[in-house]
Amino acid sequence: MSIRIVLMAVATLPATTALADARPDSRRLNCDEIRAMIQSHRAVVLTTGPNTYDRYVRQFGNECDWPEVPMSAYIPSRDGHCPVYRCEDPPDDIPN
Repeated sequence: MSIRIVLMAVATLPATTALADARPDSRRLNCDEIRAMIQSHRAVVLTTGPNTYDRYVRQFGNECDWPEVPMSAYIPSRDGHCPVYRCEDPPDDIPN
């Protein structure tokens, strides 16, 4: 029984590695490419550093779960820092 578990774990390793490689790295794309990817897919998970990643969304859309809203963020790109949006809780100082 334990050999079966080990074989199953080894079999899933390539699939896990392939998924990690499939996430685009923002540092290898220019800002226009990043923004076009987000617009066309509505939401994209991007690698932003050696051990960091996040999900970025369009400014106007319903990609965020309530009560989150699209908030401005900057991520590294091949040509500098790129302005994008990610889902976050709204600030407390927004009037109702």
